[in-house]
Amino acid sequence: MSWVEAIILLSAGVFAGAINTLAGGGSLITVPILISMGLPGSEANASNRVAIFIQNIFAVSGFKSKGVSVFPYAFWAAIVAMFGAVIGAYVAVDISNELFNKVLAIVMVMVLILTVFKPYFSVTQVNEIFNPKRKFWSLFTFFFLGIYGGFIQAGIGFLIIATLTGIHGFNMAKTNSIKVFVALCYTGVALTIFILEDKVRWEYGLVLAAGNATGAWLSSRWSVDKDDKWIRLILIVSVSALAIKLWFFS
Repeated sequence: MSWVEAIILLSAGVFAGAINTLAGGGSLITVPILISMGLPGSEANASNRVAIFIQNIFAVSGFKSKGVSVFPYAFWAAIVAMFGAVIGAYVAVDISNELFNKVLAIVMVMVLILTVFKPYFSVTQVNEIFNPKRKFWSLFTFFFLGIYGGFIQAGIGFLIIATLTGIHGFNMAKTNSIKVFVALCYTGVALTIFILEDKVRWEYGLVLAAGNATGAWLSSRWSVDKDDKWIRLILIVSVSALAIKLWFFS
């Protein structure tokens, strides 16, 4: 890896870590960048998990320092997602690079649609509902989110936010604190599988991780209530360009 690539990865990591913590979608940028640097799709996907794992350690610490947590619910959501992640990670290991690139490009477009319309942010008044029935359905959903997260990761933050705000009506602080804890746990499972399958390129993953961790720490301590319009704009432009490159030129 050259110095130019290292600087690009570090910079992308800072931005990805910040938007992953505040909303989601950072992997929509980092995975295509890793692929453009010559990594096969499966290795780019696996190496990105090093950054996601370390990023979420810092994000969880940041939310904890602010006194934001939802336990034991977050613990049970993480356990369910971890079982799903085992399935997703093994699918990711076996998929061909060409098919992975096509799937990623489609996912990127779908997440862009969510980013533009943001249905889970349309409610201005938060009414938290946390009864057994809703808890069951959200935990049931987290199993499938774990499968998706173990497989591709990209855009999982948006889906978790939609689940937590849509089913329970959590505010964004609680939602993001749950999101980063669950992501930390299921990513640990997925990363272990990728390591055992020898898919991780550590030099890329660790440089990216340094950037992700920095962005996650800063954003988790900054505020989850800031206006994120500028983040959405940059994300939309960046992901659109990368999706086109991935579909037509990979």
